[in-house]
Amino acid sequence: MTRSTTGRRPWLLPFVLLSALALLLGACGSDDDSSDSDTTEAGATDGADGDVVKAGFIYIGPVNDGGWTQAHDEGREAAAAALEGEAELIYKENIPEGPEATQAMQTMIDDGVKIIFANSFGYGDAMKELAAENPDVKFEHATGAGTLDNFATYYGAAEDTIYLTGIAAGAAIPEGGTVGFVAPFPIPEVIRHINAFQIGVAEVNPTATTKVVWTNTWFDPTVERQAADSLIADGVDAIASGQDSPASGEAAKAADLPFVGYDSDQSENLGDIWLTASLYHWGDYYTERIQAVIDGTWETHEYWGGIHDGFVSLAPFGPTVTQETKDLIATRQQELVDGDFYELTGPLVDQDGTERVADGVKMTLPEILAMDWFVEGVVGNPSA
Repeated sequence: MTRSTTGRRPWLLPFVLLSALALLLGACGSDDDSSDSDTTEAGATDGADGDVVKAGFIYIGPVNDGGWTQAHDEGREAAAAALEGEAELIYKENIPEGPEATQAMQTMIDDGVKIIFANSFGYGDAMKELAAENPDVKFEHATGAGTLDNFATYYGAAEDTIYLTGIAAGAAIPEGGTVGFVAPFPIPEVIRHINAFQIGVAEVNPTATTKVVWTNTWFDPTVERQAADSLIADGVDAIASGQDSPASGEAAKAADLPFVGYDSDQSENLGDIWLTASLYHWGDYYTERIQAVIDGTWETHEYWGGIHDGFVSLAPFGPTVTQETKDLIATRQQELVDGDFYELTGPLVDQDGTERVADGVKMTLPEILAMDWFVEGVVGNPSA
């Protein structure tokens, strides 16, 4: 799924702890560490101008962050393999929002890049300005909002898979227990993810709660570890994370508590404490959109993926997840695909006991993209 204090994902619209990485300034970027890295390329193409099409990727974090940016770069690598001989895919990592992002994208344009993908919400203003100035270049904004003729946005319904991970967490803790949730920013994207998670927890453990600690960063392993350790010290029964690094999982492993991840499959590293995670799959999207530029068929859109098209999925289950829990998750997942179930359907009551969504009413996409309240059972301040 905003960065800049709210950066990477929209306020409207995943293994080893990376302790040696420099702290990323503001919203996970690093002014000192921005870099122009790895280029994947291949030979000539049959494209309209006879040249290899160049595609550029702007990343808010490092490609080895064990989370959000790494997942995007794995998607880039998949697209490079699929488009071998037709496209050259380059990237710049650790690009802060603001003037540095504008400069990085302008450099790509000057180098002949014909389509630019950027993975942080805070890049939006720079992208739209450059789109207006460069009508022959296509711009694609992950988690962005709004479109132009040459500016598209893309994201998806991770709340659905996060809800499913909540079922795994609720089944893994004692009756009436608490899951500690390490969360980045109090923005609608993260709030709806936490709400969906708690709804999953409560489905199998009705009196269980989810306790939230805000880190105010997308990627800072030290801060994330401190937040997880504080929840553990408070006596939570499991840890969940909405962060970009594996730090929370490392804290859970040290405390031998069940763990739900985000953005990456850490099952091989976390062993018995691992439950599952919500994952994004960017490769097909990147392949299709670059292919459209090659073919001259690219059009703007607001893409919203989901379980149904493979954009989001669950990581493998850990060894302690029971068959009964797996079966329930599989049933709910199919119901989500078929449209027979949606976790954000009323009655939904907030922390104060006020009904926010009436019985049987399904929240709309605009409503979930503006969600600024916690459901009953979440402990924490949605505006802190």
